[in-house]
Amino acid sequence: MLFSVQQLQAQAYPNRPVRVIVPFTPGGQPDIFIRLLVPGLVEAFKHQVIIDNRPGAGGSIGSKIVADAAPDGYTLLSVSTGHTINPFLYKLPYDTLKDFAGITRTYSAPFLLVASPSLGVKSVKELIDLARAQPGRLNFGSAGLGSGTHFAGEMFKHSAGIDVVHVPSRGIAETLTDLMAGRAQFFMAPIGSAAQLVRDGKLRGLGVSSAKRPPALPDIPTIAESGLPGFEWDAWGSLLAPARTPRAIVELWNREVHRAGSAPEVTKRLNAIGMTAAPSGPRELEGLIKQQMAVVAKLVKSAGLKSE
Repeated sequence: MLFSVQQLQAQAYPNRPVRVIVPFTPGGQPDIFIRLLVPGLVEAFKHQVIIDNRPGAGGSIGSKIVADAAPDGYTLLSVSTGHTINPFLYKLPYDTLKDFAGITRTYSAPFLLVASPSLGVKSVKELIDLARAQPGRLNFGSAGLGSGTHFAGEMFKHSAGIDVVHVPSRGIAETLTDLMAGRAQFFMAPIGSAAQLVRDGKLRGLGVSSAKRPPALPDIPTIAESGLPGFEWDAWGSLLAPARTPRAIVELWNREVHRAGSAPEVTKRLNAIGMTAAPSGPRELEGLIKQQMAVVAKLVKSAGLKSE
C-alpha cells in the first residue's frame, strides 16, 4: 500500500512512539549512532523514539522481531555489517533481502584492532609473530557468531595466515571487559566503542582497518601499513523497516535521519569516536546490502568459515 506525504500528514504519522530494535547489547556502533540521533528525531516527530536492545544469535533474534512486525513504520531495525554476514553462518528465520525495506545507510567506521595489555604486544607485526610462534594458543574475541566484529577478526586471521581461536561473547561491552581482564587476547573492535579505552591505556591499540588513519586516533597506524598491505575492511550500519512499509514512511525516515545525523553536535561526537555519518538513499542501501553479501560469500568460502 502506498501513501503520499500529504496522506501521511493527514494521518499524523507518527501518532505514537516508534521502537527501533538494536539486535545487540548497548555500546555497539548501531546502538551508539541511533541514540545520538534520538533527540533530533523526537523533535521532528513529536513522539518518543524508543531504543530496544534485543541481542542474541549475531543479531538475528532482534532482526526477526522486525521482520515479523507490521509494516507501519512503528518498528524499525538498526543493524551493523553483521546483517550481511548472518545468512552465511546461521539458518535464519527470515530472508535478509526479501523481509526488509532499506531506509538509509547510517554510519561508516573502521575497526580498531586492540589487544589485552597483558599480552605484551605493541604492534600488528608483534601480534602476528606471536600468533605464528604459538599456533592455536591465542584467541580473539567478538560480539557473537556472525557479528561484524567476528567477521573482521576472521578477515584479519585469514589475511595474516595465523591459527587463532574465535571466542564469541554476548556483545561489545562483554568482549572489551574480557580483553581488559586478559580472558581474550585481541579483538577487532568497533572504533566507537574502544577508542576511549585505548586513550585511557586500558587497551593497546595496534591498528585500524581503514585505508587511512582516522582523526580520532591519528597515532595508530593502519593495519595495511603495519604488515598486511592492502588490508581494508570498514564497518557500516543501516536502518531498515519491515518489507512492504509504505514508501512515504521510508522516505520520511530517510530524510529525518539524514537531517539529525548532520547536526553539528552529532557530527562532533561521532568524529570524536572515529565514526562518520554515511547517509544513502533507500535503493542505494538495498543495492549495497546485496553487493556486500556477494563479497561475504566469497570471503566465507576462501576462509573456510562454517556455520555453528
